Amino acid sequence: MDTKDRQIIRALQRDGRMTNQDLAEAVNLSPSPCLRRVRNLEAKGVIQGYSAEVDPAAYGLAITVFVRIKLERHNEEDVQKFEKRVRLIDEVLECHVMTGAMDYQLRVLVPDLEAYENFIRNRIHPIGGIASIDTSFVYGTVKRTAVFPLSR
Repeated sequence: MDTKDRQIIRALQRDGRMTNQDLAEAVNLSPSPCLRRVRNLEAKGVIQGYSAEVDPAAYGLAITVFVRIKLERHNEEDVQKFEKRVRLIDEVLECHVMTGAMDYQLRVLVPDLEAYENFIRNRIHPIGGIASIDTSFVYGTVKRTAVFPLSR
């Protein structure tokens, strides 16, 4: 991947609906080579898809929660069970394996506190094998972007 590919990716991350003509102009290429590069990035799986960026509150999911989870045991069976179950929970937008005191960090969207309590009681606790759960509620967002930094 070269600098021009990275410029294409950043432009599409900013506006995935831009026309090939606009994209080509933005990255200083002619349309045909630009389209070839985009198709190549898609074929290689670098560009994995296109989606709409939606305001969670306007959608009805006003509360963002970061949930840190520590497992009781770290054997292969328990880890696989936890990860398999978490993948199936719609409220979980992201699940990261972490270093440090906690094993996982989830980014969760819910409409209200009652829904969060329901999420913990009826979606997370039944997974089992969880030693502890630590929750932080987001009350403001300073920066949110899907645009990658340029490599240096």
